[in-house]
Amino acid sequence: MSTHIDTQLAAYDWRAIEAQLDSEGYAVLPGWLHADEARALARATLAENAARRELLEAVDLGRGERFYFDANLPPPLAAWREGWYRYLAPIANGWSEALGEAYRYPAEWSAFVERDRAEAPMRAQSYVSRLRAEDFLALHQCTSGERVFPLQVVALLSAPGEDFTGGEFVMTEQRPRMQSRPMVVPLGLGDAAIIATAQRPFHGANGVYRVNLKHAISRVREGERVGLEVGF
Repeated sequence: MSTHIDTQLAAYDWRAIEAQLDSEGYAVLPGWLHADEARALARATLAENAARRELLEAVDLGRGERFYFDANLPPPLAAWREGWYRYLAPIANGWSEALGEAYRYPAEWSAFVERDRAEAPMRAQSYVSRLRAEDFLALHQCTSGERVFPLQVVALLSAPGEDFTGGEFVMTEQRPRMQSRPMVVPLGLGDAAIIATAQRPFHGANGVYRVNLKHAISRVREGERVGLEVGF
C-alpha cells in the first residue's frame, strides 16, 4: 500500500468510525478524494470498464447503468481496498463475536482472498454507477457468495447541486418486530462511507440481536450522478 494511502487512512479516527458503525450502520469518511481526483477516477473507470456495462433495468435494480470491475481492482482502488480491509477486519470480527459466529476474518486482505477463493470463486462485487435524470438504484444488498464481508465502501464521484440534483444515498434498517428505519447518508464530491453490507449486531435493552440493512440511491432529478461501490 502506498505511503499516501497509509497516511490518509491513519489520520481517520477509527474508534469514532467503529462507534458510528455500531450505532448507525454507516460512517462517512469526508474528503476521501479531492474534487479533481474524484472526477478523474469517474472518467477513467467509466471508460476502462465500458465492456462490463450493465443496465439496472435488466436486473430489476432500478434504472441507469453500472460498470463492473473484475475481481482485481485497478490502481489506486486495489491499494485502497487493501488498506480499508486492514482497518475494517477487527470491526468485522467484533460483529462476528457479538452475533455468536465462529468465523474470524484474517488481518490482511490477501489472506482473506486466499481463504475466500478456497470456498468459492472470486466474485465481481465492485462497480461504478452512472445515473441520469429519472434514474435510480433500488434497495439491494451485495450478498452473493459463501462468505460475505459485513462491511463495504461507497463513494460519490460527482458533485451534488452542481453535477446533479436528487440522487441521495439512502439506507434502510429492519429490526425485529419494528418498522424499517430509513437513513440518508450525507455524501459530497469525493466523500466515501463505510456501510454495513447486509447485517450487523444491535445492542438492545434485552441483549444483542441481528438487524438487516439495504441501501439504494434515490431518483436523480437533473444532471448525472457517478458513484462507486467497493465490496470485499
